[in-house]
Amino acid sequence: MPLPIHDMGYEPDDLKVTISEMLVATADQSDEALDRNITEVLRTLRERMQMDVVFCSEFVDGQRVMRQVAADSTRPVVSAGQSDRLEESWCHHVVEGRLPGYLPDTSQHPLARTLAAALPFSVGTHISTPIVLSNGQVYGTLCSFTFSPQDNPNPDDLKTLEMTARLAAMRIEAGRRRAP
Repeated sequence: MPLPIHDMGYEPDDLKVTISEMLVATADQSDEALDRNITEVLRTLRERMQMDVVFCSEFVDGQRVMRQVAADSTRPVVSAGQSDRLEESWCHHVVEGRLPGYLPDTSQHPLARTLAAALPFSVGTHISTPIVLSNGQVYGTLCSFTFSPQDNPNPDDLKTLEMTARLAAMRIEAGRRRAP
């Protein structure tokens, strides 16, 4: 029997523990409950990582579709349901390896500068990771960004997003198995 997570050296308020508990708790719940929990996870990530926007996207028929978004309500730049051409998205470039998953200051990367020039808003710090299903298919990405580079960016935030993406992939697959 595995040790409870609090017996493994993690503090109860550790972000990874919080996210794990939120996503694992949805295992036997409806898709609606799962959606609420993922939304809450994104809000928690946004707050704790001090990001302006955190979202979960899905790649569908050459489009990047925003499935869930947590953003500053005073500056809504993306919203759930919004889509754009996959090949033009930062997400696609991360998945394809042309952009690193962790960019503390996007102005320091040539491709990021080019992509940012096409946006109606600025991107300062950008952190993104693929959501990969057990069969190896890339579902989409879990992304976060700030409008200005963070003063003290945390490279461990990428690890947190990666762990969250793995848990989200498990929940997505569980939801698909339950679907009629």
